[in-house]
Amino acid sequence: MKRIVSFAVIIACFTLLASGAKKKNVKANENPFMAPYTAKYEIPPFEKIKLSHYMPALEAGIAQQNKEIADIVNNPAAPNFENTVLALDNSGDILAKVGGVFFALSESDATPEMQELAEKLSPMFTAQSDAMYMNLDLFKRIKAVYDNADALGLDKVQKRLTEKYYKRFVRNGALLSPALQDTLKAINTRLATVQLNFGNNVMHEIANNIIWVDNAADLKGLSQATIDDAAALAATKGQPGKWAFTASAATRLAVLGSADSRELRRKMYETYTMTASRGNEWDNSKNINEILQLRQRKAKLLGFDTFADYAVDPVMAKTVNAAEDLLLQIWWPAIKKVDEEVADMQKYADAHGANFKLAPWDYYYYAAKVKAERYSFSDDDVRPYFELNSVVKNGLFYIANKLYGLTFTEMKDAPKYNPEVTVYDVKDAKGKHVAVFMTDYFPRATKAQGAWMNEMLTEYNYNGKSVRPIIYNVGSFTPPTKNTPSLLTLDEVETAFHEFGHALHGMLTTAPFRGIAGTNVDRDIVEMPSQLNEHWAYVPEVLKNYARHYKTGEVIPQELVDKILASGKFNQGFMTTELVGAALLDIEWHKLDWCSNIDVKGFENYVSKKLKKPALVEYRYRSPYFKHIFDSDQYATGYYTYLWAQVLEADAWERFANDPLNVNTANDYRKYILEAGDTDDAMTLYKLFRGKEPNADALLRFRGLK
Repeated sequence: MKRIVSFAVIIACFTLLASGAKKKNVKANENPFMAPYTAKYEIPPFEKIKLSHYMPALEAGIAQQNKEIADIVNNPAAPNFENTVLALDNSGDILAKVGGVFFALSESDATPEMQELAEKLSPMFTAQSDAMYMNLDLFKRIKAVYDNADALGLDKVQKRLTEKYYKRFVRNGALLSPALQDTLKAINTRLATVQLNFGNNVMHEIANNIIWVDNAADLKGLSQATIDDAAALAATKGQPGKWAFTASAATRLAVLGSADSRELRRKMYETYTMTASRGNEWDNSKNINEILQLRQRKAKLLGFDTFADYAVDPVMAKTVNAAEDLLLQIWWPAIKKVDEEVADMQKYADAHGANFKLAPWDYYYYAAKVKAERYSFSDDDVRPYFELNSVVKNGLFYIANKLYGLTFTEMKDAPKYNPEVTVYDVKDAKGKHVAVFMTDYFPRATKAQGAWMNEMLTEYNYNGKSVRPIIYNVGSFTPPTKNTPSLLTLDEVETAFHEFGHALHGMLTTAPFRGIAGTNVDRDIVEMPSQLNEHWAYVPEVLKNYARHYKTGEVIPQELVDKILASGKFNQGFMTTELVGAALLDIEWHKLDWCSNIDVKGFENYVSKKLKKPALVEYRYRSPYFKHIFDSDQYATGYYTYLWAQVLEADAWERFANDPLNVNTANDYRKYILEAGDTDDAMTLYKLFRGKEPNADALLRFRGLK
């Protein structure tokens, strides 16, 4: 997942705080944000940054940027690209520094104190974004450049950045009357608060709903690492001798896929699927209703029928119908495949004395059994070959070197925001610095669930200064134990390759302006590089390079490689239905013309019936913990973009498939996708690489659905 908190957003969020903002007397040498970073490549001095530094630096940064914006607005020269658009794009250095660190730590190290700070700062981000994009004098200058682009001699890339800012102003209310702008500001400020509450509720529920086991017999089937983790958690909860499980991703999937105890599987499934919907103070039902109402009001103000129309308008899909049509092309073959998969699992269960009809909490378990029987291997067979350090250094870094000539050297003395972070200096084939890359792979109580990539510093070139990006990957992978290193599941290996695909997109950018650099692209193509990168995890040469037994160093046997490759299409009906179902649910929520006191579970059931969703398949995320679409606007009516990007990815892979490590193909991909950023229309760039427009056929073939 790509967290959409780019430099441009940071600028927007902080620009033009009300001119009456109080200034604090903070000296630069007392606040790390307000002094030049002295570490190599301008890595933030995390060890010196305290919570008390954020607000003073924010206010100082606001004063700095207010001056920069005032200089743009009051410039007596006629508006042109350099004195208006580019000046705006490059404003706000202090704010970029504050935002880069804050957004990273607010989810990866969200201590109670950081959460309290976020509750103060998050609404301010939104308020300042509103102030900038509703600044009529600033908009007039942007519009003047936009309207006169040809007369001013703007080249294609300059036009692209200008158009991007112009549309952003319009979509944020620049054309509204002052009274309606005030209404929109109030909506956005309230949205920021409610969305933050939504995310905090999910984090609290995952961390605090414990499944207790006091009988060792109930642990049969689980790996020793999972058992040891559960024992350690129980001890920290004051219950030594017992085992405690939360519904965090790695633990949940381990229990659902491996626990022989059907009762333990049921408890895990119900604990997870009831997240933030238990009718207590952490229930997100009211938050969902209010978020939907606020978004719909916002869309109406800006001239759209629904929030879905507003959300899809500026991206590749252009219309809600186009997004839905693509999803349904995949949906119907996927649910048909689920029927076949369920029949196979029920047959296996019956043959092994189950004597019950399969329920949703049985799906992962019996899928694993059928897979093991059919292909004679399981995750437990391959995990010893997927030691995290080898996956990273001999897998991720290996393909980056083979395809793009990159090398990764650990910077052991570099500042880190957490001791578990590893920092790398990334250089090209000529030894030139390309980027700083940080990894943070293990779960913590203070870390949000899931995996993501983001930029702490975006690449840019301005006034003779060239700055390369600082990129980070965050995950929640199986941690090491006292007896074993971190040994990944196949799914975790795919996730590592996925997030590294995002990282390459951020690291390799050569776009000339930071507002269109790296991953600052349409959200329905932003997932394409990450999903494409997953394919290299299973390229035989790559697989054999990183898949080595953690004890013996033995390369993964060819027999096991063959089984992994042969099983690649296994259970794709289920996996696809989970994902497409969630995307269609997202769209259905945001197509509603009005929302008031809707029963969340009832609405989900309505959508399930409409789609004829198989009973054994739950949405990948039920609404009360669907953070993608409810803890910010960025992926609202946007979860479909994973599928849209998968269509692009599957189609693009067909160019690589016959020779996955072909440098000439990689050079084209690097030029038109990874380096280009948002310098041109996304479909135009894609066709330059692929030579044609994509369709869903390649994806259906790849998943064995056609």
